[in-house]
Amino acid sequence: MHDQFDVTLEDSDLLGEVELTTNLIIAASESEVRLSTDEIDRILGVVPLPRG
Repeated sequence: MHDQFDVTLEDSDLLGEVELTTNLIIAASESEVRLSTDEIDRILGVVPLPRG
C-alpha cells in the first residue's frame, strides 16, 4: 500500500543557499580577523558588475 506521507522533498535553491551559508560560516570561523566585503563576495561567488 502506498504511504502518502512517504515523500522525498528536495529544494535545489534551498540546498544551494545552505551550501553558501556553510562555506561562509567555515571561512569566518577559520579566520582570525573579520572577513572583508571582498572576501565574503569571493566565498559567495559574487561577480562584480563591469564598470562602464
